[in-house]
Amino acid sequence: MRSAAPFRRIFAVISAVAVASGIAARAEIIDRIAASVGNRVITATDLDRQIRVSAFQDGVKPDFTTAHKQATLDAMIEQKLIQTELTNSKYPLPDPAELAPAIDQFRKEHFKDEAGYRAALDEHGITEQDFRDLLWWQRTLLLFIEVRFETGVQLGPKDVEEYFTKTVKPAAEAAHPGQPANLEDYREQIERKLIGQQADQQMDVWLRDVRRRTDVVMHPEALHSEVLR
Repeated sequence: MRSAAPFRRIFAVISAVAVASGIAARAEIIDRIAASVGNRVITATDLDRQIRVSAFQDGVKPDFTTAHKQATLDAMIEQKLIQTELTNSKYPLPDPAELAPAIDQFRKEHFKDEAGYRAALDEHGITEQDFRDLLWWQRTLLLFIEVRFETGVQLGPKDVEEYFTKTVKPAAEAAHPGQPANLEDYREQIERKLIGQQADQQMDVWLRDVRRRTDVVMHPEALHSEVLR
């Protein structure tokens, strides 16, 4: 009679392969590529985390609808394009130490105490480091726009005067009847707004051009997958 030991060993090997296959299948779902941007990738896990941490910052529940996933993925693709530019051109980056005061202020404004803050992080399925990463990127983006686009914006006197006459003055006089609106009281605010608008327009043109020249591949099936947590 043949020993049962070889069969047990075969069964053990088969079981191990099955378990490994199951783990691999789970890993495939977790790390499924949502998009590739040149040599950079955005995984389903990255997309899930971005949705969760943005919802945490906005104080809302995460929105995992396909439409919202698509919008978030589009923004993340732009982020990868900008990150490539930052790396290649060595733009100045914000100091991570600057985030501490911003986090403290956010916590004080939105939560009664530290426990509430931590509970909200857990509820959204993120860590404080995820939140720090989001804040750091937002500061990085603002600095990039300022250096790359705002510094080249040139405003003429007529630009400010026209915006004041058509937009600011009517609104100010409607809000404060009987009080004349003075251009000099609003000049700095108007200049900041117009510079920001032109910088945003320039960045949109730049992003379209860079995206056209970059190999961007999206995987729509990842928008319908669930990330295992």
